[in-house]
Amino acid sequence: MATINFGGVKEEVVTRDEFPLSKAQEVLKNEVVAIIGYGPQGYGQSLNMRDNGINVIIGQRKGGKGWKDAVTDGWVEGKNLFENIEEAIQKATIVQYLLSDAGQKAQWPLVQKYLKKGQALYFSHGFSIVFKEQTGIIPPKDVDVVLVAPKGSGRTVRTNFLAGSGINSSFAIFQDATGKARTRTIACGIAIGSGYLFPTTFEKEVLSDLVGERGVLMGAIAGLMKAQYDVLRSMGHSPSEAFNETVEEATQSLYPLVGKNGMDWMFAACSTTAQRGALDWSKKFEAVNKPLFELLYRDVKEGVETARVLNTCSASDYREKLDAELALWHESEMWKTGEAVRSLRPENWKK
Repeated sequence: MATINFGGVKEEVVTRDEFPLSKAQEVLKNEVVAIIGYGPQGYGQSLNMRDNGINVIIGQRKGGKGWKDAVTDGWVEGKNLFENIEEAIQKATIVQYLLSDAGQKAQWPLVQKYLKKGQALYFSHGFSIVFKEQTGIIPPKDVDVVLVAPKGSGRTVRTNFLAGSGINSSFAIFQDATGKARTRTIACGIAIGSGYLFPTTFEKEVLSDLVGERGVLMGAIAGLMKAQYDVLRSMGHSPSEAFNETVEEATQSLYPLVGKNGMDWMFAACSTTAQRGALDWSKKFEAVNKPLFELLYRDVKEGVETARVLNTCSASDYREKLDAELALWHESEMWKTGEAVRSLRPENWKK
């Protein structure tokens, strides 16, 4: 493993220099990888592995969106696409369990029944294993239990792969029954298109992931944007002005620069007025939000958040309630304004 200095802390990571795709292909040449669930991660990881020459099959219940998407993407029923997930599991040596967290709990009795000695049970989230008291997922002792967690959505896993950029992933070994769990795991991580892989544990992955999703990756940023937009509107600013100053400038100008160069660079590169205000107010936002993040971390670690996910997502009327909840965002003035603003971007002008 390569040793990299991350802000003064040295960590070991796996790079493509030491573990190139050719090595991953050699490791996996006799493996059959079954993707269980053709949702976002199943889509992205399976197509990348297929393009990289790995023997991949799909287990997906017939009739739903996942099945239709799989057929559209070139998976062939009876050849590498199976409506009975137990059939896919029986054909596999590596079972990538990529259903939703609630779906993993619901399907576990069936999956457990057909797992066999020497297989690898692969997750992309530590949820089901770490919160086993809630999910009931306790793998048999004679299978490898491993994790590769891309640091992005399944759609990004695919689009970055097609763009040639890849995406970073964490990896972990929960159970090594065969003595080759680590090599199998890293090979799968490279085969799905990871730029590099960094070691973690199932517990650290799920805690950081759930906090991140609820925090700055989506939940916190959505809340901050709406709060600022609403205040600007209440003070008489037009919808287009409020949206541009809240979302458009951030996503189209500043965030890409932060991603490319870092916030330290952004602070140094902006106007003196913006610089002074941003430096001063960042401390205020940090002070206000840190206790909220501490509460969020506690609720994640103690299983409050996972219990809510399992209870709500498994309800028979969950889809209807979700659609209504999402409609509030979609139909809001703020995001209707966003549609209009995006249509006016230069790349969307009619030629």
